[in-house]
Amino acid sequence: MNVRGIRGATTADLNTVESILNATSDLLKEIINRNNISVDEIACAIFTTTADLNAEFPAVAAREMGWTDVALMCGHEMLVPGAQDRCIRVMLLINTDKSASDIKNVYLKDATGLRDRPSN
Repeated sequence: MNVRGIRGATTADLNTVESILNATSDLLKEIINRNNISVDEIACAIFTTTADLNAEFPAVAAREMGWTDVALMCGHEMLVPGAQDRCIRVMLLINTDKSASDIKNVYLKDATGLRDRPSN
């Protein structure tokens, strides 16, 4: 069995508890669906938000979805000029027999362009 990372990102419409939790929940559900994984396979989830999102921890959405035995962490991202506004990112580490090429990263809403953004 291997440990694999799954990346995901989305945006919240507003800096409110409801908006952050809804966006995070939608992202986590889509990651689970696209990768056909169960919560038992998730070793940990590391969430980050841009500095303009501080009304709630994204990890609360995971707990509300029943992720009670998953290690969770939240942090803020660096303040990079031109960065996506109101962005929530997650890195899930999963225990799986899937190959790296089988992993599907998920980008939703205004974060869809992040995957194709050129590196500096």
